[in-house]
Amino acid sequence: MNLRLALLLALAAAVPAHAARALYDFNPGWKLTVGDPADAARPAFDDSGWKAVSLPHAWNEDDAFRKDIADLSTGIAWYRKHFRVPGLKPGQKVFLEFEGARQAAEIFVNGRRVALHENGINAFGVEIAAALVDGDNVVAVRTDNSWDYREQATGQRYQWNDKNFFANYGGLPKNVRLHVTEPVYQTLPLYGSLGTTGVYVYARDFDIPHRKATITAESQVRNDSPKAHRVAYEVELRDKDGKRVARFGAPAQTIAPGATVTLKAGAPVVGLNFWSWGYGYLYDVVTTLTVDGKPLDAVTTRTGFRKTAFRNGMIELNDRVIQVHGYAQRTTNEWPAVGSAVPAWLSDYSNGLALASNANLIRWMHVTPWKQDVESLDRLGMMEAMPAGDSEGDVKDRRWEQRLDVMRDAIVYNRNNPSIVFYESGNKGVSADHMRAMKALRDEFDPYGGRAAGSREMLSQALQHVAEYGGEMLYINKSAGMPMWAMEYARDEALRKYWDELSPPYHRDGDGPPHKGQDASVYNRNQDSFAIEDVQRWYDYWRERPGTGTRVSSGGVNIVFSDSNTHHRGAENYRRSGEVDAMRIAKDAFYAHQVMWDGWVDVEHPRAHIAGHWNYPAGTVKPVTVVSSADHVKLFLNGKEVGPAVQSARFLFTFDKVAWAAGELKAVGYDAQGKPVCETTLATAGAPVALKLTPIVSPQGLRADGADMALVQVEVVDAAGRRHPLALDMVDFDVQGPAEWRGGIAQGPDNYILARALPVEGGVNRVLLRATPQAGRIVVRARAQGLAPAEVALESKPVTSKDGLAALPPMPPVHLDRGPTPATPSFTVSRVAVPVTASDAPDGIKSYDDDETTAWTSQAGATPAITYTLARPARLAQVVLKLTGWRERSYPLKVYVDGREAWSGLTPKSLGYVTLPLQPVQGRTVRIELAGRAEEGGGIKLTEVAHQANTATGTKGVSTAVLSIVEAEFYERP
Repeated sequence: MNLRLALLLALAAAVPAHAARALYDFNPGWKLTVGDPADAARPAFDDSGWKAVSLPHAWNEDDAFRKDIADLSTGIAWYRKHFRVPGLKPGQKVFLEFEGARQAAEIFVNGRRVALHENGINAFGVEIAAALVDGDNVVAVRTDNSWDYREQATGQRYQWNDKNFFANYGGLPKNVRLHVTEPVYQTLPLYGSLGTTGVYVYARDFDIPHRKATITAESQVRNDSPKAHRVAYEVELRDKDGKRVARFGAPAQTIAPGATVTLKAGAPVVGLNFWSWGYGYLYDVVTTLTVDGKPLDAVTTRTGFRKTAFRNGMIELNDRVIQVHGYAQRTTNEWPAVGSAVPAWLSDYSNGLALASNANLIRWMHVTPWKQDVESLDRLGMMEAMPAGDSEGDVKDRRWEQRLDVMRDAIVYNRNNPSIVFYESGNKGVSADHMRAMKALRDEFDPYGGRAAGSREMLSQALQHVAEYGGEMLYINKSAGMPMWAMEYARDEALRKYWDELSPPYHRDGDGPPHKGQDASVYNRNQDSFAIEDVQRWYDYWRERPGTGTRVSSGGVNIVFSDSNTHHRGAENYRRSGEVDAMRIAKDAFYAHQVMWDGWVDVEHPRAHIAGHWNYPAGTVKPVTVVSSADHVKLFLNGKEVGPAVQSARFLFTFDKVAWAAGELKAVGYDAQGKPVCETTLATAGAPVALKLTPIVSPQGLRADGADMALVQVEVVDAAGRRHPLALDMVDFDVQGPAEWRGGIAQGPDNYILARALPVEGGVNRVLLRATPQAGRIVVRARAQGLAPAEVALESKPVTSKDGLAALPPMPPVHLDRGPTPATPSFTVSRVAVPVTASDAPDGIKSYDDDETTAWTSQAGATPAITYTLARPARLAQVVLKLTGWRERSYPLKVYVDGREAWSGLTPKSLGYVTLPLQPVQGRTVRIELAGRAEEGGGIKLTEVAHQANTATGTKGVSTAVLSIVEAEFYERP
């Protein structure tokens, strides 16, 4: 096949065979300059000296992870591109769709200013047909990513343009598309810029067991022609393999010139595959307009169908309860020397690792995510929470209007994406009126999407009547009504390079400079203590999971999944709270989560992981930590049992004083009956002898489009090919062929960003290459002193582009590994709450009102005690309390059931609730009495939190001589 024929076939693929609508990739063929040259919008402007780039591309990408977020380069940058629209006829519409710009973008076509977009978050579009000329056209985009950028019409700054969390990768770091339609067409979902809503597809009347639902499609249709037309509407549903599974439509109706109407059709469909966790089953819904008997406009919407419910303190997906466990991830989802501008397959690779750790939800932080990440989670089968735009705090006036505008546009643009399950109104609680306004947007633009509207916090009963979910950023919240899940927990940091204190480079756990004069030990952890901390923190949520009572925790999300070029407290200039590093290489904490999270609520697949490595000097004696979801764990060294284990936080099994010996360390997990259910091993690696290179590319191969990328992993291995966990060798790289070096990251000068030589850490590192627009063979060679070199070859495939247009790249495949939603219950009831009907204390109801913003506090001078009357006599097994000052205070308590002492002791500090095991006593009254002053000191420190008010536990003005209870719960065994 000659090149001309291949090009024609590729561009033809952008145009549906049966309807005259075309969709092109507008990413190739741009020019870029940093600065603000005069007349850069003019078509005749000489841009020959500008840098050639393909989008997505941030102009300051070199800064990513080299500079602190506050120091990222800002200012004006211009992008220009020449293009031609083939076969354009009078009356046709031409739209540019930008998936986003940072911060602001002015769009010029052939010198005419056609659009301004300023919020730095949403997608936007512009219709440009009137500005086009026959032949060559020029689009020019002036971008401004200044931190203090102000809205031109009002002078108001954008709250979310913040140096703490929204890494400022400027310019056009997202995709651009070009649409060509007939004058009668289905609109684009770009409300803020075009005032249009596009296509809306949804399912109702679910019958999950029988795989049935009613599928409905609605298209906003506009007639921009000078005459009326008869327009019929057809909907075709195609499965993941392109097979038609349903077809239905609506009869023709007349649409007047200049009118905008909504066409709608729906039908029951059987045999559906419902989208689920780890089962990203997607359908293509093709909606076609037949205009005066001729099919003229077809739009394909990729979506999935799932049923949700938010009730009884729990979240249900396809009629099965699921506890949230996942990550609060920065929306920029960034990589070294690249920022956020990565190809779709790399988004899937990164997000897919989060899924591989058994996460089921990503809470994007502060601002709406890029469409590419939204679609990635669709394919993977991961739920997500979509915020609007926020910093940290409710706002008013124009700033609140800006947030409403962002949420409105984000809902319209993303309402067909099944992965979005939550709409987040604020990164801190919002007022009842503001919550109502956000819900009104959801009800107007996405009434049938099965999504809960809520915000961080929203703990009070009054706010719970308005919001549909909530939860704090640090603490364990429970509810019997709307679901509560923690918005971000486990904020510690650890560098992947540091295994433990006994391993090179022998970093003492916690060693590092103070942060703003405060101890920063928890932000300079080693991997071992970091993983243990993650386990201990998750245990607090797991302990209060569904099945443990009437009031439950719906889980929480760990901050963050990957190390991030955002605010930090540790020794490096970026945040190292990730379970993987910036190149997505796993830390031990990754595997710890994989163990704990392998189930919808209860553990469904037992696992085990041995923390660390097994290469130490002779004579080393150390504890060995096994993270396991088995009931019991045994440890074997070269076949001989080592033990016993001390179990804590349910999942931690610690074997103290294990004498190291070369060989194999094996952990075997057993169920309650003593049957082996899982095992894992660590082996001692031999002496390092060689380098090993492993390419990681898209499932479709490396595309020579100027934007696609390849990861290359380098390892130091022994003679058997095993990675050596202690290797820190410097590796020199050489690349030959059509590729641009983007490199990796390591501890050292400028974090080795863009360096051609950088060290492995823990025996491994990775580097990024970007394909150029020229196809060909790419050879990567790696050398290190004293080690055999390595070489790997890649082949980039040609991508056809003509006159600035190309066919859309193929989408990555969907992920179906976990299978459909199981029909079995996700949890076993482990305890039953016995309701309280009364107490003997004034305002005692405040301690059992399912409202964590209220508390009962004994009066000064009165006996610090309270007696509860239960709804019925019960043989109580546990009392669960949330005590004022839960993080900072321990209370000496005595608990009596019908006058008999059932528990006595000092309550532990926690991030929410404490469980007091009772001597089995039958009774109906429970008296809780303070037996001395509450003890303070030695509490859980949360120094990293920028706004210390968020760490408050209600102790202000509350004496240690009084008893103060936020919530009290009483349990019996089932």
